[in-house]
Amino acid sequence: MSDDRWVPPTILLAVDLVILTLRESRLHVLLIERGIEPHQGALALPGGFLNHEREDLLTAAHRELAEEASLGPDQLHLEQLGFYGAPDRDPRGRVVSATYLAIAPRLPEPVAGTDASRACWTPAAQALSGDVQLAFDHAQILTDGVDRAREKLERTALATAFCGPTFTIAELQDVYEAVWGVRLDPRNFYRKVQSVDGFIVPAGPSRKAAGGRPARLFRAGPRTTLHPSMNRPIDQTEKERS
Repeated sequence: MSDDRWVPPTILLAVDLVILTLRESRLHVLLIERGIEPHQGALALPGGFLNHEREDLLTAAHRELAEEASLGPDQLHLEQLGFYGAPDRDPRGRVVSATYLAIAPRLPEPVAGTDASRACWTPAAQALSGDVQLAFDHAQILTDGVDRAREKLERTALATAFCGPTFTIAELQDVYEAVWGVRLDPRNFYRKVQSVDGFIVPAGPSRKAAGGRPARLFRAGPRTTLHPSMNRPIDQTEKERS
């Protein structure tokens, strides 16, 4: 008599990170060069398998952030992006990845982790251009991570996560322009930001600007959702696609 009982497949669980920051007023993502197979030598998002069966996903994400970017849980915005589990996404077997979006300001030069040859900040536009071949399905994960950041800038206070404890409105505008990939009119931007009560609040003395008027300093306010929202302008390419 044959034993046709269903046997569940062996599934490996991994965590991958989309770590975003602004460098020289441009949106950058942390990429690592893989030092081992599969895809040895290719660029990829930082991440790895869970260390043991008792490690939960958030703990694994924090561990990877500490290893790859020397970041503690109190130094950044972290949210779950989604799960990726296509059967052929990893040649080592059935691997499901829990992905996280991490955002922090002024991140330092990265240090490669245990299975990476090097780590580098790469402009997100370059990483998404198709000229950079990312390992596994990391191009899709990165696309989804950047899209999530762009969308949340419209309706939440996420933009302040890209800034330091205090910032000017011009620096906040840099965030929107870098993440959205558009230029914004400073007067309209100032008016929109100030129209959302609790989005940002004054933060003491002004900052001296070289050759210009002192700029007022602000910090993140108590509001987490924006009403009215900060609507992203649609560029000509998007208009042609729609």
